[in-house]
Parts: sequence; structure tokens; C-alpha cells
Amino acid sequence: MTLRRLRQSCIALLAMAAGGCGFHPLYGTTGAAGAARQEFSSIYVDTIQGERIGYDLRNYLINNLRATAKPNQALYRLSVTLVQYIQGIAIENDATVTRYNYTLNAKYELTDMHTNKVIKSGIESTLSAYDVVASPYATLAAEQDAQKRGANDVAYRIQIDLAAYFAKHPAQAVQAQ
Repeated sequence: MTLRRLRQSCIALLAMAAGGCGFHPLYGTTGAAGAARQEFSSIYVDTIQGERIGYDLRNYLINNLRATAKPNQALYRLSVTLVQYIQGIAIENDATVTRYNYTLNAKYELTDMHTNKVIKSGIESTLSAYDVVASPYATLAAEQDAQKRGANDVAYRIQIDLAAYFAKHPAQAVQAQ
């Protein structure tokens, strides 16, 4: 019975310590953290070059950020430039490649639409892999799946960077409005 009370006491102390240190959830709805969620809807995501992968990344960003579809209603513009690499990593004795790594690098810039000043920029990168199989269609499907997973991962990483930025700079978010 005393072990149970000790656990409860430890949990209560940890909860109080976390609250006292200024911890707050990144996507909270109040305080500085709420600024991130509110500002996401004021971002316009520019068209991203790169054929299918650019299209997928833009859609993931729009969905994750719940971004506006109209540039004239946006406070911010998000521009992304992509660089993709495909590298054979598993090679058989007869020089056939049986596995590929797909690397996606995305350089992004968040621009204030009123001042045309870049307020946040960064580079995100992801790696996904796929196998080469006997069926060319299955290999193509695996490659496209690796690209989609990469685009989804990069969109999530950009979302986290922007959320952290808006949580740290609530005055920036208020000034832009």
C-alpha cells in the first residue's frame, strides 16, 4: 500500500514541477502556444516545383497547417524548393540494384506578406527506402510510396518548425495582423 502512495506522490510532484517550469503544450489553445495554431490558417503555401512530389508536399502542408487557399487572404507566404536524390544501396553480383534510398531535401521560407520580409527559413530532409522487385509496376508503386512518405515527413517537420517559431514569437504573430 505504501508503494502505491509513493507512486501517486511522485506523479503529483512531477506534474507540479512541469507546470512550474513554464512547460506548455506546443499546440495549446491558450497563451503563446495558441499563436501557432491561429497563425497556421493565415499561411498561403506557394506551388512547389517537382512534379508529383511537389504536388503531394504542398497538399500535405495545406492539410497539416489548415492553410488558406487564397493568397490575398493570407498574412504569410510559405515557399518551398525541393532537391531529390535516388541512390542504389543494395547491389547484387551481376550489378543489379535491389534497394534504393530516396532522399528529399526541402528549403523553405516563410515571408510576411505585408513587408515581404523572410521571417523564418530552414531546411528539412528525410530519407526513405524501397526495394526493387520482379514486377516493374510494383517497383514503381514502391518508389512513389517512398516519395509520398518523404513528402509527408517533410511537411510534418516544417509544421513543427513553424509551430515552434510562432510559439517563441507571439509578438510577431500579433504584429502581422
